[in-house]
Parts: sequence; C-alpha cells; structure tokens
Amino acid sequence: MAALVATCTLALVGGCTNGHYVKSADKAAYGLIHDQGAGVRNMDQNFTIEQALKASLEAYPTVAAAAEYFGDDGNGEAGAHLLTLDNSLQLAVRYSRTFQSRKEQLYLSALALSLTRHQFTPIFSGSASGTYSETQQKKVITEIDAVTGRPLPTVQLTTDERINASGTVGANWLVRDVGRITTAFTSDFIRLITGDPSLTTSSQLSITLLRPLLRDSGFKQQKETLIQAERQMLYDLRDFTQFRKDFIVSVATAYYRVLGSRDAVRTSYANFEGSRRTAIRQRALAGEGRITQAELGRNEQQELQAELGWLNATRTYRTQIDNFKIQLGLSVDSNIVLDDRELATLTISDVDIGLDEAIQVALAGRMDYQNVKDRFEDSVRRVELAAGTLKPKVDLSATGVISSNPSDSSGFVLPDPDRYRWNAGLSIDPGLDKTSERNSYRSAVIARNSAARAVEQQEDQLKLSVRESWRALDQAKRSYLISEKSVQLNERRVEEQNLRAELGTIRAQDQIDAQNALLDAQNQRAQNLVNHLVARLGFWNNLGLLAIRPDGKWDDLRKPATP
Repeated sequence: MAALVATCTLALVGGCTNGHYVKSADKAAYGLIHDQGAGVRNMDQNFTIEQALKASLEAYPTVAAAAEYFGDDGNGEAGAHLLTLDNSLQLAVRYSRTFQSRKEQLYLSALALSLTRHQFTPIFSGSASGTYSETQQKKVITEIDAVTGRPLPTVQLTTDERINASGTVGANWLVRDVGRITTAFTSDFIRLITGDPSLTTSSQLSITLLRPLLRDSGFKQQKETLIQAERQMLYDLRDFTQFRKDFIVSVATAYYRVLGSRDAVRTSYANFEGSRRTAIRQRALAGEGRITQAELGRNEQQELQAELGWLNATRTYRTQIDNFKIQLGLSVDSNIVLDDRELATLTISDVDIGLDEAIQVALAGRMDYQNVKDRFEDSVRRVELAAGTLKPKVDLSATGVISSNPSDSSGFVLPDPDRYRWNAGLSIDPGLDKTSERNSYRSAVIARNSAARAVEQQEDQLKLSVRESWRALDQAKRSYLISEKSVQLNERRVEEQNLRAELGTIRAQDQIDAQNALLDAQNQRAQNLVNHLVARLGFWNNLGLLAIRPDGKWDDLRKPATP
C-alpha cells in the first residue's frame, strides 16, 4: 500500500506546470554554463538566451536634418536614429538573430550534459495498477425435502467481487567504481468485496548489483559518455567564445564599411558639384570662343560621369546599411544613420609585439587550437577503451530479496528481514568472435593518428593566419600613408588646374584627370583607414587576445597581457 501511495504522489508531482520545467531546465543549463564557463577566458558570465521580441531605438538620439550630399534622396534621414559603434555593438548582442541562434546552441549543449550527468544519479521510477473484477457463477445446492425426505437440487447464482492492486517504486544508480545498483519495492493486495472481507497483502524489497571485472571494468564505457559530454561542453564554450569575438569583429567591420561607403557618397557628391561648376564655367568660355567645343564636350561628359558615380555610390551605401540593419537584428524598415564622427576618430596605431612572440601567444591563447589538442587526447582515451573490448567479459552480479510472510493476514505487511534470499555469481563470455571489436579498435587507432595530424595541421594554419594578419596590418598602415600623400599631391594638382582654368590656359582633359585622381585618392584613404582598423582587430583576434565585454565592446590594447 505504501508503494501505491508513493507512486500516486509521484504522479501528482508530475502534474507540474510547463513553466516549472522551463525554470528547472534554465537552472540546470545556466548553472553548468556559469560553472564551466569560469574556466574559459573571456566567456560571458552574464550569458542568457532570453531576448526581447523586438528591438527598440527610442533611447537613441535622432538626426535633425538630412546630409546635403544625398540630395533629395536624403530627405528620409530626417528623424533617423543616430547610432555610434558602441550602440551598434549593444544592439547586435541583444537582437542579432545569428548571435541568438549560437547562444541557443550552447544552451542546448548544457542541457545535454545535464541529462548525461543525471544518468550517474539515482534514477527513481514508480508504477501502480488497480483492477476491479466481478465473477458470477451457478452453484447447485442439494437440500433434503422436509415432506418426502428425498434430496432436492436447487440452482443458485453467486457473485464474486474483488479489487486487485499493486504498486512498485524503484531506483537505478550507476555508481562510479562500484557498479550498477538496482532496487525495487513492490506491494500487492487483494480485498474481497463479497464473501470473506479479509485483506490479502504481500510486499518485497529487492536489490541487484552488477559490476564488470574485465571488459568495461568499472563501467568505463558509460563513464566515457560522461567524460566526453563534459569535454564537449568545454569545447562548445570555447567555440561560442571565439564566435562571440568573430561576431563583434564582423559587426565593427560592417559598421566602418558603411561609414566608408557614406564617405564615398560625400566625396562623389563633392566631385559632382565641382564638375558641374567647371562645366558651367566652360560653357561661358565656349560662348566667348575661348575654348573649343571638343573641350567643352569633355567637361560636360565629366559632369555626367561624376553624377553617375555619385548615384552609384548612393545606391551602394543604401544597400550596405540595409544589410547592416539585418546583421544587428533590426527590421530593414528601421531608419538609422551611423555616426560620421566614428570615422573621424580613427587613427593609425602600431602594435608593440614581434611576429615570433605573436605566434607563441596565439599557440597559447587560441581556443580552436586548444580544442584540437584536447580532441587528440580524447582519441587516445578511446583507443584504450577499444582495447578493453578485446578482453573477455567477466561480470560479477549479486541479488538480494526480502519478502513478507505469506501467512500474515493482519493487514498491510512489510518485508520480513528474517525472510530473505540472496545469490551471487560470475558471468563469463570469452568472446570467441572478436571481429567487430577488432575493427573498432583498429578504427580507433586510425582516428587517433588522424587527430595527431590535425593538431599539426592546425598549428601550421594558426602560424599562417598570424603571419598573414601581421602582413595585412603592416600593409594597411603603409597603404594608408601612401594614400595620405596621394591626397595631398592631388589636392595641389586640382588647385593648380583650377588656377589655370581661371586664366583660360588649361586643357579640359587635364582638369578632368586631376579631379578624378583626387576623388580616387580620397576614397582610397578612407578605405585604407578602415582596413587598418579591421586588420588590427583581426590581428588581436588571431592571437586569441581580443577581449570582449558583455555589452559587445572590446579592449583595444596595443600589447595585451599574454595568457
């Protein structure tokens, strides 16, 4: 009866609300992420998968007027929300769909580990059943007739009603270095509703121990499942942390690319306005007969090309900022403008670390490289496990049972400690056919060798990526310095051509070439400045030293402390 009551109680507990289970899952998953994430450098300790359903821009300032260099197309920017880089990073970590998906993947990994861990705790189970039965039958009763004295058979209908019920509660526990322990408590009772009203009960308590001695001794295979789940959680934490860094770099890169495109619109518009003024002046000169119609045609053609370049630059900018909205997790209909001052504050800064030192720092700090090395250790461990399956199977098993007294009809009875039985023995399987185990072992050895090569390959790839990012950073710096000089040279060139135009001693093609060269130099300078920032972020990221804060900002240090 006690087992039945306990089982009914468990059934009632099983009726908890969905919200209860969500909170329970969150507690388990977040606890694992927080505990194991503490050992992963730069893991977000404020990790959560909770997300606002829709991004709000109300907290950000708005633009009072549109930029002149967009012409009539810029009227829609009036009232747009102005976003700095920090604002954009905060929005990205809160609302990006890609970022949210990766967070949910990590959460699910933690849930999977919580289930694997659960297998090594006492797992309780319970069941109960009850039946009501009714049996009707005919009985022939012989009575002596009082008059004749002769036997008189009489048919009577009898009904037998009874209730049968049983309940079981049990536990299964895989104890490390002990074995698998299974316990069960069972209770049965029968009560007759008609006839004899006595209650017939019985109960039994059983316990079983199973422990492998050779093959899979200590349940190594089952423990390997837990070990691998723990390590996979570590790998997933590292992967997420690296993804978080890559994601922030990609958002910052996109932000400055959009600003670069906006700056290209500004310079293209300035070039268009300059070409238009030149064309107007040239028409006046042509009217006075001071220049030929051919020279006037070149200037008018330059005006058309400059206008086309401005329109193309505007279209490119609009496309890039729409893509940027999606990257942040905003609606493509959101009206935003990026802060031009962010581009103006960019400077060229050197990194105070040598190439050889940078490679050593990367080997110590890159999380993807750490994962590859740890996976090699996993492959070594699996070879040992596969070798264990080649051994004979020898299992120790023991069972003990305590039963109630079947002759006790006093009511509900518990198992009597004096009424027990137990047995113990060995189960031996020499494994005469080892084909499957042989193949598994050989496959594990090959996988280990492949993992060793993967470590070497990853190390070379890491060194290559550091060298390439080092070269890219140096090239970006040199390119910017060259483009800065190019802008200065072409500004003087345009000034000279403008003076000659006022004197009427200029060739139209010379002035056109000077204006185009200045435009290209200005665009290239802005692009190289952005490229240098992107290269610097990529360099620190390749070294594994880019530190990301919970709000998405990064610590941009010239020489971060080595891990």
